[in-house]
Amino acid sequence: MEEYLVLKKGGQDEIIVKKSRFISCTSAVATEEEAEAFLEQIRKKHYDARHNCYAYSIGVGSQPLLRFSDDGEPQGTAGKPILEVIQGSGIRNICIVVTRYFGGTLLGTGGLARAYTEAAKAGLSASVVGQIRKFIQAELEIEYTDLGKLQYMIANTDAKIQETIYTERVRLRVQVYQPVYEAFVKAITEEVGGRVKVRKLGEGFGESGSCQA
Repeated sequence: MEEYLVLKKGGQDEIIVKKSRFISCTSAVATEEEAEAFLEQIRKKHYDARHNCYAYSIGVGSQPLLRFSDDGEPQGTAGKPILEVIQGSGIRNICIVVTRYFGGTLLGTGGLARAYTEAAKAGLSASVVGQIRKFIQAELEIEYTDLGKLQYMIANTDAKIQETIYTERVRLRVQVYQPVYEAFVKAITEEVGGRVKVRKLGEGFGESGSCQA
C-alpha cells in the first residue's frame, strides 16, 4: 500500500451512558514506548477512575503492532471495541484511552461494548488525521537553462522539490509519489531530452495533508 492515515494531533471527548462517564483521549504515537507513556499519563490524570481501557496501532507496514486492554472490564467489552474503531478508521500510529467513571448502573456486556465503541469514535472525531504516502527520493542533475522549465513542470505534478544545489550544473532533490515515479522520469526526460541525469536515492513515507477525523 502506498497511502496510510496517521494521527497528527490527539483530541478528547466524552459521552454519558446511564450516568457512567466515558472519557476518550487520543494521542499520536510512533513507538510502543510512547503509547505506554501516554497510557500512564492518563492513568495518573484519572487515578480515581475504575477503568482506563485502551488500544493502539503502531507502524505503517502491512502488519502494524496492535495492543489492547479491558483493564478490569468484562473480557471483550472495552479494549477490543476500541481497537475495532481504530482498525475501521484505517488510522495508524494512534493510541486511544477510554476512562470510565462508574455511574452506579450496570450496562451489561453488550451495553459496555457499545459505550466503549461510541466513546472511542467521539475521541477520534476530536482528533486531527493526516495522510502519509510512499515516495521515492531522486536527484535530477540539469543544465541551468532548464531550471525554470523543470521547476514549473514539477510544481504541476505529484512531486515536490526538497533541495536545490547549485554547482557546475543544478541538482534538484525531489520527492515523487511512488506510483507515478516512472511516468515522472519519462516526462522530464522528454521535456529536456538527454540533458537530465536522474538518480534514485531511496524510498520512504511523507506527509500529504491533514483533516479532522
